[in-house]
Amino acid sequence: MRKGKKRAITGFGIVLLVLLPLVFFFYLSFHTVVVQGVSMLPKLKPNQRLLVSDAYWLVGPIRHQDIVVVREKEIPNGYFIKRVYKLGGEEVDYANYPKGYSIREKTYKVPEGSVFLLGDNRLQSEDSRAFGAVELSRIIGKVVVRP
Repeated sequence: MRKGKKRAITGFGIVLLVLLPLVFFFYLSFHTVVVQGVSMLPKLKPNQRLLVSDAYWLVGPIRHQDIVVVREKEIPNGYFIKRVYKLGGEEVDYANYPKGYSIREKTYKVPEGSVFLLGDNRLQSEDSRAFGAVELSRIIGKVVVRP
């Protein structure tokens, strides 16, 4: 075999060794979800597709203002999309919340290992104000691209 041909085959092999793991990682680490409902208006619209990272922990922990996809407890394969408002150990001040929520306490401390989630469309969102803090283990992924 000629030297040039051998180099080309070796170069192609190296490219495959680099690209295949990256493609495999991308395939396993990202998926798309479709926005359902109006709770995240105006940022996210119904039927909009989002790219979600399942391996969000690689780029850092869940932070304030992250948009996350959360697994529904009661609905198999169900999910909802909300914004992280408070992290575990932080306090939520209920003083200025919309009417319709019966809240006895003026503040609420988010349990460690949980997050307090809100929809951007506060008046039409069922979120942590209604169902409480959400355990981090229920977070499926973090939205990384909003087309």
